[in-house]
Amino acid sequence: MSAAVNPSAQRQQSEHRRPISPSWIFGGLSALLASGYGVLFTVVADYRDAYGISETSIGWLIGLGFIVAFFAQTLIAPIGDRGHARNLIRAGVLLNIVGILMLGFGESLGVLLAGRVISGLGIGMAIPAIRRIVILADPENLGENLGRLLSADVFGFAMGPALSAVLVGPFGLAAPYVVVAAATLGLLAIAESFHVEETIDTSGQRLAFDLLGSRVVAGAVVMGGGLFLMIGAFDALWDVVHEDLGTADWMSNLGITLFAIPLVVFGPFSGRLSQRVGPFKVGGLGLIAGAFFMAAYGQLPSGEWIFVFTMGHALTDGLTVSASGVAVAMAVPEERQSGAQGLIGATQALAGGITAVVIATIYEEQGRAAAYTTGAVGMLIFTAIAMWLGIDFWLRGGHRKALEASDSGSDQADQLDPITQARSTRRPRLRRP
Repeated sequence: MSAAVNPSAQRQQSEHRRPISPSWIFGGLSALLASGYGVLFTVVADYRDAYGISETSIGWLIGLGFIVAFFAQTLIAPIGDRGHARNLIRAGVLLNIVGILMLGFGESLGVLLAGRVISGLGIGMAIPAIRRIVILADPENLGENLGRLLSADVFGFAMGPALSAVLVGPFGLAAPYVVVAAATLGLLAIAESFHVEETIDTSGQRLAFDLLGSRVVAGAVVMGGGLFLMIGAFDALWDVVHEDLGTADWMSNLGITLFAIPLVVFGPFSGRLSQRVGPFKVGGLGLIAGAFFMAAYGQLPSGEWIFVFTMGHALTDGLTVSASGVAVAMAVPEERQSGAQGLIGATQALAGGITAVVIATIYEEQGRAAAYTTGAVGMLIFTAIAMWLGIDFWLRGGHRKALEASDSGSDQADQLDPITQARSTRRPRLRRP
């Protein structure tokens, strides 16, 4: 989709160009992909009660989507760097719709697991391609735009519990999934009106594992894994823990919505902060704070106290959670962005999926304190490894060099920074078909 256009066509494109940033349109699409998972997150206890599914099976239901997304982002996402980002978005969104409808109408563990697999595959295909388009549309502000995508994801996820609370009681388990599917189809049609001229990867690499040869990229990927270790543990336990503690349903659902507010509000600021101060510094502090809160959840006496501590956790996450994605985006050339975002996304999915299964099993066999403490220790280990791998970047000002390369624009189109491996930041043209 990077064919040259003549001056007349350029004038026509300029006249018809939409004033809306693609980060808003594609962010909305990303939000709806997250909404289906948000619905699942808050109805797993209903699955347990209605269909007799065990806590371990719930862990698999949560974790399996992450694991499938790992393979999708590892094997399929690099195709987006070869001029097929839009096709990946189309296919991924449609697969996700099929998957969440199966989650809505399925009444057995087998159907639910199959729906989660299909949904995870679709999300794993679409999200790296969405990030690639948004990064390349405005590389000088990649931190803010990635933060906006994060805000969209969190907002979409938070809408899941709200939809469940309003629709499941009067209309049944399928209702929120149907609403999300319909909205996703509508926004996909709007997104089709946006095109971005992409730089096509000519490296010959079919997968993105070669990027791990950079310690900066490897450290950012590990940092992202630590973030999703936290998310996998939190997601697998939240609904079940509050159910077992006898917390009021309104409070457990409200907790997720309130948790999302700082992430939605501070997402763009978090991305700018990571880009300007340094993603390893920001992300490392965020994970350490998250580990403290994770350990506290295992010791607090009631669901009400967990609810209170969750609000502090939401604030620290809101200010820091964009960091790992920003680090990867700053550390790779523009033509490798889909593969790079797929690589970190795959690691996050794998970490989240394995953690969800392991933590749910620990909770069932050993209890709440052991489960949350295990999650906190794992987060600290991931943080230490990430900071060690990225030490040259955060000690020697690698983020400042990447910013300088970004500010210099096309004059440095073919130069590589020795620390960050940052390349040209040419701004692709947006156009309508």
